[in-house]
Amino acid sequence: MAHTDTLGTAQTGRLKPRRYVFVLMENFTMLSFAGAVDALRIANRMRPDSYEWVLAGEGGDTISCSSGISYKLDMDLIEVQRDDTLILCGGTHVQDATTKRLLNWIRREARRGVVIGALCTASYVLARAGLLDGKRATIHWENQDSFTEEFEDVELTKSVFVVDGNRMTTAGGTSSIDLMLKIIASDLGEDVASMVADQQIYSSIRTDQDQQRLSIPTRIGVRHPKLSRVIQMMEINVEEPISPSLLAKEVGMSTRQLERLFRRYLNRSPKRYYMEIRLQKARNLLMQTDMSVINVALACGFASPSHFSKCYRAHYDTTPYRERGAQAARPLS
Repeated sequence: MAHTDTLGTAQTGRLKPRRYVFVLMENFTMLSFAGAVDALRIANRMRPDSYEWVLAGEGGDTISCSSGISYKLDMDLIEVQRDDTLILCGGTHVQDATTKRLLNWIRREARRGVVIGALCTASYVLARAGLLDGKRATIHWENQDSFTEEFEDVELTKSVFVVDGNRMTTAGGTSSIDLMLKIIASDLGEDVASMVADQQIYSSIRTDQDQQRLSIPTRIGVRHPKLSRVIQMMEINVEEPISPSLLAKEVGMSTRQLERLFRRYLNRSPKRYYMEIRLQKARNLLMQTDMSVINVALACGFASPSHFSKCYRAHYDTTPYRERGAQAARPLS
């Protein structure tokens, strides 16, 4: 299997359990963390003493996940064993939780050769630390737009998880289970990984080739190949929007037929639907990056800030500037 240095070797002959240090960041996502830990726990039922884990975080005291539940930490950000695996656990407001101390610590551990993984939005932390430059990675789909704008040297994918050398990233949610099942399969065998998945009632194990978002037909609740193709083109071409007439031509329809198709299945015009896609990306960029409002407007296909502001207000009942101000004023926890 590829990347055996990261994923480990067969358990036969191992002198001690493989240890994971889960680094919990403020407002981390409980589902991603719990899914990963529980996979290791169940693996230990099948093959005792294969894994152990500790919880780390700044201060070494307690930390809260995004749902408000507090966890007691086992250790502060101190030097770990060289054969440990660090797993950063991110969640909401990841920029606020990415402190200078955390960045310096993971850079130091990376220089020592420690394998480092990231769950959910924690891929942002690895990128900020410069540990994903020139590597393939993934992050939760909601954060992809802002990540792409900020980290040009990272090859961002839409996969549920990515293993590239000694760096591992996941998209969040249940994708941490998929990553752990891959690791368990490498360490203990495919049969053990399958038994772990069965115990978790996890009936469809995904690989690093699987995409994290639902297909367009599933998302919109309509199975119409031409409609799906048009929406896909819209989502790909946000910075330079394509006119409805060209979209229609690409799928072999007239503009009027395309209008009727959108009205019938989505109860809105192609132009309106396209605008909503662009405004959603704009909102993500406003809330997750420090890009100026003008640059956000340009990145989402608006020729002028005034037109952008007018469209944004009509859809979200607030202006881009107020949205940015509200984001800056929110509490950190």
